[in-house]
Amino acid sequence: MSDPSVHAVADSPLVQLLTPEGVRTTSPEHAYDGSLADIQDLFRDLVMTRRLDTEAFALQRHGELGLWPPALGQEAAQVGSARALRPQDFAFPTYRDHGVVLCRGEDPVHLLSIFRGSSLGGWDPADHNVALPNIIIGAQTLHATGYAMALTIEGLVGTGDPERDAASIAYLGDGATSQGDFNEALDWAAVHQAPVVFFCQNNHYAISVPLERQTRVPIVQRADGFGLPGVRVDGNDVLACHAVTTAALQRARDGQGPTLIEAVTYRMGPHTTSDDPTRYREAAEADGWRAKDPIERVRLYLAAEGVSQDWFDGVQAEADALGVHLREACQNIPEPDLAALFDHVHVDTTPETEQQKAEYVAWRDSLEGSVA
Repeated sequence: MSDPSVHAVADSPLVQLLTPEGVRTTSPEHAYDGSLADIQDLFRDLVMTRRLDTEAFALQRHGELGLWPPALGQEAAQVGSARALRPQDFAFPTYRDHGVVLCRGEDPVHLLSIFRGSSLGGWDPADHNVALPNIIIGAQTLHATGYAMALTIEGLVGTGDPERDAASIAYLGDGATSQGDFNEALDWAAVHQAPVVFFCQNNHYAISVPLERQTRVPIVQRADGFGLPGVRVDGNDVLACHAVTTAALQRARDGQGPTLIEAVTYRMGPHTTSDDPTRYREAAEADGWRAKDPIERVRLYLAAEGVSQDWFDGVQAEADALGVHLREACQNIPEPDLAALFDHVHVDTTPETEQQKAEYVAWRDSLEGSVA
């Protein structure tokens, strides 16, 4: 009798439009129709996302942040999908989707503020139509589904007006597919034909648990069970991620319902800065994925198309400036007033909350001067 786990991660067809060697390829169902200048913009986003990630990792190691979940290796999945969104669409990211937040136009310093422990949120989600990073695994899939159902109720789907029709997108990792929330979200979205895209970054590990111990079938096959289409894409290929997400979002905006995208990628770093991946995976495995680097393949393509070294140097200079900005801004993030926590528990503050705040303030004030 064969071992069923052998089939758990069996290779399924991947949409790939740019090989690791930087060569454009074709897909029978998906195409990237952007210009060379558009691909240069994507390259810039990839480089900025990586710089944000590496700077934040270094800041955590210097004690400036309490924790950081690295996104190293997953830049293409995040940038390609986020750049497919229109301004009126709404994104629900996880705690690792720094590239999504950056592409939506949010100040990345707000991310540092959250992981520094100086902010409970960081920004107003309505400013750029991107929700706060979700820490609870899979919960954001329900948020995105509910938001999408509201779009339908408000008549913002299927009107044919590209400035009006909207969709939502939920980001999740492979570990979230084992959560009840994810399965409930897919069921509700399919039954109600909600305009939502579920974008799963299969980075092969749910903290330390490998994919073959999480599922018996490729993640994309989950879509069949709920009655919605699924697409499996090379998650290290920014062009392919952009193309499949563009199609799925348009399908949602047109009122044709949800789509599940499985972007096959790899988490090159630890789960968080408190994790040690060498305890549960071999170095050779990471080396194999390093050869599929999402940024290097775009650089190779652009260089072959004649993009000058001066342009690449300019992008690097911009990334260096971002690094300086992040370091300086992080150290200047103001310490929070914990008394303010009580101001946002309820819309109308209750007597109990006021009492708790008063007790905290009294305790805090009693400490003044006691450490000197």
